[in-house]
Amino acid sequence: MSVSELDDSGEGKGKKKRGRPGKQGVRPLLLSRSTDCIYFNPKCMLSATLPDLSFFLFFRQAASKKARRSPVDKGGRRANGVAHHNGEGTDPSTLFEVVKQGKSAMQSVIDDWIESYKQDRDLALLDLINFFIQCSGCKGTVRIEMFRNMQNAEIIRKMTEEFDEDSGDYPLTMAGPQWKKFRYNFCEFIMVLIRQCQYSIIYDEYMMDTVISLLTGLSDSQVRAFRHTSTLAAMKLMTALVNVALNLSINQDNTQRQYEAERNKVAGKRANEKLELLLEKRKELQENQDEIENMMNSIFKGIFVHRYRDAIAEIRAICIEEIGVWMKLYSDAFLNDSYLKYVGWTLHDRQGEVRLKCLKALQTLYTNRELYPKLELFTNRFKDRIVSMTLDKEYDVAVEAIRLVTLILHGSEDALSNEDCENVYHLVYSAHRPVAVAAGEFLHRKLFSRHDPQAEEALAKRRGRNSPNGNLIRMLVLFFLESELHEHGAYLVDSLWDSSQDLLKDWDCMVELLLEDPVQGEEVLGDRHEGALIELMVCTIRQAAEAHPPVGRGTGKRVLTAKEKKTQIDDKNRLTEHLIVALPMLLSKYQADAEKVANLLQIPQYFDLEVYSSGRMEKHLDALLKQIRVVVEKHAEMEVLEACSKTYSILCSEEYTIMNRVDIARSQLIDELMDRFAHSVEDLLQEGDEADDDDIYNVLSTLKKLTAFHNAHDLTKWDLFKNCYRLLKMGIEQGSMPEQIAVQALQCSHYSILWQLVKITEGCPSKDDLVALRRVVKSFLAVCQQCLSNVNTPVKEQAFMLLCDLLMIFSHQLVSGGREALQPLVFNPDSTLQNELLNFVLDHVFIDQDDENQSMEGDEEDEANKIEALHKRRNLLAAFSKLIIYDIVDMPAAADIFKQYMKYYNDYGDIIKETLSKTRQMDKIQCAKTLILSLQQLFNELIQDQGPNLDRTSSHVSGIKELARRFALTFGLDQIKTREAVATLHKDGIEFAFKVPNPKGPEYPPPNLAFLEVLLHKTHSYLEKFMTEYMMERREDVWLPLIAYRNSLLTGGDDDRLSVTTGTSSTSKTSTVRSKRGRPPQHKRRPEGRRKASIVEGSWVMRNDTLQTPGGLHTPQLTSTVLRENPRQAADHIPDQVKFVRINSLAMHYSFISLMEDDAEPIFEDVMMSSRGQLEDMNEEFEDTMVIDLPASRNRRERAELRPDFFDSTAIMEDDSVSAPLRYSNVN
Repeated sequence: MSVSELDDSGEGKGKKKRGRPGKQGVRPLLLSRSTDCIYFNPKCMLSATLPDLSFFLFFRQAASKKARRSPVDKGGRRANGVAHHNGEGTDPSTLFEVVKQGKSAMQSVIDDWIESYKQDRDLALLDLINFFIQCSGCKGTVRIEMFRNMQNAEIIRKMTEEFDEDSGDYPLTMAGPQWKKFRYNFCEFIMVLIRQCQYSIIYDEYMMDTVISLLTGLSDSQVRAFRHTSTLAAMKLMTALVNVALNLSINQDNTQRQYEAERNKVAGKRANEKLELLLEKRKELQENQDEIENMMNSIFKGIFVHRYRDAIAEIRAICIEEIGVWMKLYSDAFLNDSYLKYVGWTLHDRQGEVRLKCLKALQTLYTNRELYPKLELFTNRFKDRIVSMTLDKEYDVAVEAIRLVTLILHGSEDALSNEDCENVYHLVYSAHRPVAVAAGEFLHRKLFSRHDPQAEEALAKRRGRNSPNGNLIRMLVLFFLESELHEHGAYLVDSLWDSSQDLLKDWDCMVELLLEDPVQGEEVLGDRHEGALIELMVCTIRQAAEAHPPVGRGTGKRVLTAKEKKTQIDDKNRLTEHLIVALPMLLSKYQADAEKVANLLQIPQYFDLEVYSSGRMEKHLDALLKQIRVVVEKHAEMEVLEACSKTYSILCSEEYTIMNRVDIARSQLIDELMDRFAHSVEDLLQEGDEADDDDIYNVLSTLKKLTAFHNAHDLTKWDLFKNCYRLLKMGIEQGSMPEQIAVQALQCSHYSILWQLVKITEGCPSKDDLVALRRVVKSFLAVCQQCLSNVNTPVKEQAFMLLCDLLMIFSHQLVSGGREALQPLVFNPDSTLQNELLNFVLDHVFIDQDDENQSMEGDEEDEANKIEALHKRRNLLAAFSKLIIYDIVDMPAAADIFKQYMKYYNDYGDIIKETLSKTRQMDKIQCAKTLILSLQQLFNELIQDQGPNLDRTSSHVSGIKELARRFALTFGLDQIKTREAVATLHKDGIEFAFKVPNPKGPEYPPPNLAFLEVLLHKTHSYLEKFMTEYMMERREDVWLPLIAYRNSLLTGGDDDRLSVTTGTSSTSKTSTVRSKRGRPPQHKRRPEGRRKASIVEGSWVMRNDTLQTPGGLHTPQLTSTVLRENPRQAADHIPDQVKFVRINSLAMHYSFISLMEDDAEPIFEDVMMSSRGQLEDMNEEFEDTMVIDLPASRNRRERAELRPDFFDSTAIMEDDSVSAPLRYSNVN
């Protein structure tokens, strides 16, 4: 009870402490709904069914009461309290200013207002009304005369006219810390107001009636600010009333228990006075409870059921968030199907913000296991929808959906089917980490949670493979294998890392499962299971040592906290101490299995290598080096050899004291390999064509090992380049070198050259060193150029990639950064080499899939092989494109690349587009010449195929036009910067069109005249130089390209289909949200600047839709603007040639709306209206669309003879408490 209310506590014991309205004046209450058609009139009362009467009687009862003035009112002024508005200006001490500043304690502000309410209720309520009006951002003020003499609808209409139409901002949407705090203070004000008034004032049937009536009217306003603010206020008011009702319910229960206890006493000890007091108290509490329920019922049915479907997502979110609070606070009253259905329906909302609020509201309910029986029907009805939301396009929604499914699983194991669980399982491999982590928690809860405490206690005493984690690790391996995504083990581990760290860090158990023999009765791990377990173990080691997600998850390495850093160090020390001993044994057991060994060899890079010396574990280091050497001897797979090479590189790091010991072992291994390689090469060269398979295998296996080591180690002192070069020369001269040996020799020679360059750049090279390296590079480039004509595709591809890389490395950029001394090493490719590289790209990159399949010697490729082949071709194209971008290959060579843009857009469109962009940045003029050259090449190819008489409507011609349009769009809209480049493009195009005269004579069109159709922009004066008077007079079809092009230049290019000003820009004119309704379109010519601005919106660069076929027309965008126009008025202003298109658009739009009405529940966009005339126009336009046949759905259900389904979305349309159509509860 508030301090201000204690003054009334002594008035009449046993009587209800609340005021009753007096007889001084009647303030009739009117709830006007422009969209819902709810009025207090006899017709509405007659049409209402029985349950509706409770809703209307509340307001009719308030309207029939007369306001009672307190004795202080007779004086006409207040002695103290909160200042109020008289309409004479803005008072700095108004409730709005106090709440906005947030400097005063909210309870003291409310106490002052309560005191003023006791002195003059009308003036105090006026303050409260103006508070809500000002919180909505309205500059108007309700005067005392308006409050006493005008209806709510009239007041709201008057305040609507006071809005600033130029600005759509209001306090709840304004940015800045002050306004964020304002929202919190606003909500707190309402909660504290009800809490302080809960013992008397809210029962006086005046204050709450007025506030609820005002908020109901504001929530139905067309003005978004009114609707948003009043809905938030009403929902918080409802929450406060729920708290009051809950307290009343508790007090009733306590009073009832006291009454029962007193009544059950024997007659001699029973106190009749106490029984009477308890009965009176129980009656008073019940009356108060009834009134509170009346208030809640009116808010719910008058505001919630309309606003939870509002056009504004934030308003819908407020409603759903608060109904979740009501269900949690007062589950006995609200946690039932009649209220849960609103949350269930809103799970289908099209805005992620609203769906998110639904899921969070449900999470608070499912967290309490005691409420689960009340949620059983809801779970059965909406479980499928909740499970499907785990794949929501909004990641935040998907995460909360997974967490909700996890709570459902925790509440009941049988609630989810196996199919439901499988839909969540695969999300552990999601690239979005929060989604994957949430799915990992679900997986942990489903598969790895122990539910038997006795069994858990017994197993906890065991260690190793018999520990509680032993079976769980086997289960994890089975899950990994069954998911058939073996390459994503790191993703699975990362998903489970937060929820299952104890399991994933049990490396002792994993090692025992791999090394020890199974005990009797234990299932033996198969080969696939052992391989999967090794892979998962390596992934857990990496996760613990690096303490960040794998590649593809997260935006990068974040800075670890002190606690995380300590955990990382502890984990690294623990895994090092255990696996230093176990790793040699694991390598010894699995040394014959390439895949397992390759995974195991990744472990040393995560060790704390200082432990070898500090812990005196050199013997384990020697054992590891011995096993690595055995692996190198036994395997020739590049994956295994590269893992060995990387391990040696890590162990040889100069920062560790073990470096010398490892370096000696590495040198011994390289010496043996070099001796073996030198002898095997000599034998192969001597035998030539007579070499057998053993000789070839010896050379190939040794060369693979040396190449793998040369990648990470400097082996220049062994001079590998000499023998590799000899092998390549023999292969070129004799043509009998096996392709694998040629590929490895090329790669090894490449590494040798790079290591020599590193030595030169890091030191002070002499002239002899530069000359020697230049000689080596020159000879190797010549060999690679000769290999481009090799019959074996792998050899050609390897030679091409190495050529591109070396030309990039030894280009003119080598001398940048003060390295002019390296000038002798710069190589510039001649025209012959450039042509060979270009021809290789055209022959091996721009090929059809069928040609590729034939080139694969008839092998049937699966989807993975096709993707790999495409990736390889993309690498080839990217390597050549880099040479063009860095001005190593002449830019005209790019013309053959650019002309493939449309044909191979899906495969290489991004690479070609980026290349075009970079070349334009280098030289706009040369880029323009290259673009026109590519179009000329396509045109010439078309002439050769179809002859001089082209079919201008064919798909080939349309393809060239579309490519020209795409090229034009790449220049951008800055005409000043691109003017010279565009002019150059047109000049070259015009010259090409008139370059070759017609052999039949000047009266016939030039053969290339049709090329003018792909040109654009204004170059009229240059065109006149090539036109004769005879050409200007011709009008035959063969001259149409010239006529159309010349007319487009004369008229400014409006009809040019391929200019920058084309596309779907026409649709952008109608895409405005705040377009006026009922006005005929104005067909005025737009200024050039605005016309260009609209082009950007309609251009293909700005669109996210899929690629259209060349020359295809885009469907115009249909917006609500078309619906708002009056077709008859608009037709008077539309030219005849456009009327047919506009009428068709209208027909399409109306058919689209009708489909929505049958299948969906559309919510219109918000429009802020500020004048009465516009409101009336709005109502007139939509009066036909707001009629919904309610009996139809009722008849359908009667015919089906089904009981009412509270979760049926049509049930709200038949709710007896709602007497107005809800589908269009808000037309904006």
